[in-house]
Amino acid sequence: MRHLFPLLGIVLLAACQSSSTYYLAQDTPPYQSHDLTAENLFSQNIEGPSFRHDTLFVVNYQHDGTIGMVFPDGHCELYVNLPDSSVGNSIKFDQDGNMYVADYTRHNILKIDHNKHISIYCHNDQFSQPNDICMTKEGIIFASDPNWQNNTGRIWRIDRDGKAVLVGDSLGTTNGITISPDEKHLYMGESAQRKIWRYDVDDAGNLSHKTLFTSFTDFGMDGMHFGPDGNLYICRYGKGVIAVFSTDGKMLREIPLKGKGCSNFVFGDPDGKTAFVTLQDRKCMEMFRID
Repeated sequence: MRHLFPLLGIVLLAACQSSSTYYLAQDTPPYQSHDLTAENLFSQNIEGPSFRHDTLFVVNYQHDGTIGMVFPDGHCELYVNLPDSSVGNSIKFDQDGNMYVADYTRHNILKIDHNKHISIYCHNDQFSQPNDICMTKEGIIFASDPNWQNNTGRIWRIDRDGKAVLVGDSLGTTNGITISPDEKHLYMGESAQRKIWRYDVDDAGNLSHKTLFTSFTDFGMDGMHFGPDGNLYICRYGKGVIAVFSTDGKMLREIPLKGKGCSNFVFGDPDGKTAFVTLQDRKCMEMFRID
């Protein structure tokens, strides 16, 4: 999320694309956060972690407008510089391994192939950003599109021809977004309003039956994903925890982190049970195992 204040959206699929090397020992006590990288390796807009095979990719390595690679020993390398003052916010991969990047400054969804060729997959002057994205197994993208100044937002669907279709309007500050493992429900968080909504998704990618999933009375929210246990994990920005909810909206636990500015995360490792979290206040990554 782009804060103005001082694999694939489906985690079960992301787990299949995760690292072939364990970042933490399998017998590491669950729900205890450990540093993956040193502090201050990324900009304050560190976000959008996503796996392609055995490599973890994260936006804004060293400075805005880059994508970095993070390795099991914690060292990082530059993968690519984005063109034309573009700045990435979220990364997802299709089943062919092509990278899609939400470019919030240039109102684009960028596509980066295996040869690092960068193209504009979708551009729309009506975008405020886009911000977070999730992707179905068929390659349909849903993007949150907040207007932070007005505390409003929208949801866009980007079809496989690269065309953007407005599927949610007159909303709060849309931010974290994810789709359920069976792809029948879309979950969207409104950060300023501290609410998370659930939509039904039909076969054409249309949204209906908006219902309140949960709400909070304090702190912010950002990225969210389903874990391999079928529960919904939510970044509580400012509180420094990952909140875990069952699908019926019951909070099961909060996982404390070292940093407070948790912006997003992804599940990885061969069993999908390691979470890799981006921290904007520490400008680094933490990780923890789940039970």
